[in-house]
Amino acid sequence: MSDTPDLIDDLRRRREEAKLGGGEARIAKQHKKGKLTARERLDILLDPGSFQELGTFVRHRRTDFGLENNRPYGDGVVTGWGTIDGRTVYVFSQDFTVFGGSLAEAHAKKIEQIMELALENGAPVIGLNDSGGARIQEGVDSLGGYADIFLLNTLASGVVPQISAILGPCAGGAVYSPAITDFVFMAQGTSYMFVTGPNVVKTVTNEEVTQEELGGAETHASKSGVAHRAFQNEAALLLGIRELLGYLPQNCEDPPPYFATDDPEDRADEALDTLVPENPNKPYDIHDVIKRVVDDSNFFEIHPDYAANLVVGFARIGGRSVGIVANQPAVLAGVLDIDASLKGARFVRFCDAFGIPLVVFEDVPGFLPGTDQEWRGIIKHGAKLLYAFCEATVPKITIITRKAYGGAYDVMNSKHIRGDLNLAWPTAEIAVMGPKGAVEIIYRKQIAEADDPAAAEARFTELYREKFANPYVAASRGFIDDVIEPRETRKTLIRALNMLRDKVDTNPRKKHGNIPL
Repeated sequence: MSDTPDLIDDLRRRREEAKLGGGEARIAKQHKKGKLTARERLDILLDPGSFQELGTFVRHRRTDFGLENNRPYGDGVVTGWGTIDGRTVYVFSQDFTVFGGSLAEAHAKKIEQIMELALENGAPVIGLNDSGGARIQEGVDSLGGYADIFLLNTLASGVVPQISAILGPCAGGAVYSPAITDFVFMAQGTSYMFVTGPNVVKTVTNEEVTQEELGGAETHASKSGVAHRAFQNEAALLLGIRELLGYLPQNCEDPPPYFATDDPEDRADEALDTLVPENPNKPYDIHDVIKRVVDDSNFFEIHPDYAANLVVGFARIGGRSVGIVANQPAVLAGVLDIDASLKGARFVRFCDAFGIPLVVFEDVPGFLPGTDQEWRGIIKHGAKLLYAFCEATVPKITIITRKAYGGAYDVMNSKHIRGDLNLAWPTAEIAVMGPKGAVEIIYRKQIAEADDPAAAEARFTELYREKFANPYVAASRGFIDDVIEPRETRKTLIRALNMLRDKVDTNPRKKHGNIPL
């Protein structure tokens, strides 16, 4: 019994040693770079006092290259579970102060344990990535560790939400685990992702490029679309993860969270009645529509800097989480192109996987024409968005605010591809194409033979508008369920979501479909 206090003191000493990671000097170096430590990040991410660590005393077993003399506790990653707003999450946080956060056998096993627990218990897994890549001294065991994690990422996909924060370098094989996860967040100035770094790029292609230009947060948030959000700093990023999780269920079997709101369900917004300009070629910002309809104007946008002609993100309507998909008339007139199609398809499939209803605001003139789009496969990529909407079985509601032209009308959750409720504002125009293009085809001969071709074209255009530039022809066919006053949009959506709350729909039995990748 007399030895017990000594054993407890020894335990406490070892735990404090583990908390120091690579030591005070390396922690100071981490701070000098504007980066937090692995444990400081968890303090911001998780509810205070909720973190329970696992694998604190794990060490590598290597004896090559002098590693037997350097066996820090934790092996470069802090793992465990905690809560965010009282809901359980599983986390791993790589520690750059220990072996540069490099992944090796013991390091990988700790991450694998966390992911397996997340799968078994049905809770989100969050990875805070800050790693120099594979630990070269461990050779193929490091590569095997990555592959084991990739497999678990894939098996967990669509079962539990997976979120990756890039908080330092992420290169080579290390980029593929985040790429498989549902959301990738990056911090400006301190996080990078690339398959090969600037030096290799220069050697192979002779291109001069900086880390930031090649794989920084701005690059991936605006050009490649690899990052879903870029945040000003690490703290903002971690708080962003907390906000995102407030819209998501724990797993694919649980319903999305409900948050009571003081925003009245029957709130009418008269400004919506005049928000769409009379001139059909004049833009407006779809964000104004979204924020006037959702609870308390709160909208968590995904990919705000990428393919801005399509807006996607999460909101609550009547307290319930919804996924918003909206054409953006203020960017490229809201046209669908390759990037927008990819962005929309992935978001729609995420919402469908996790039972989050979809609300679509449609104002689309069609798909973007041109050789660049055609040669890069707009047909195949546009079909991905079509496939995603067709496949989705969650409640799906569409509001056509203005244009719904051509194949893009079909793609944007039309009644024909299992839209549950398809509504239109009086300003809606539903047709094969816009009036000008249609008139030039239908009345080409009459216009050419007219004494005043310009006047004839204007007259035929007006006739076409009267016939097709309204929602009533489609409504007469049953393709539009109702034409509503714009100010009534919020109330109508809440009623519709309540009506569809217990919706059950299934796809034909199969192993899986073959989305046009």
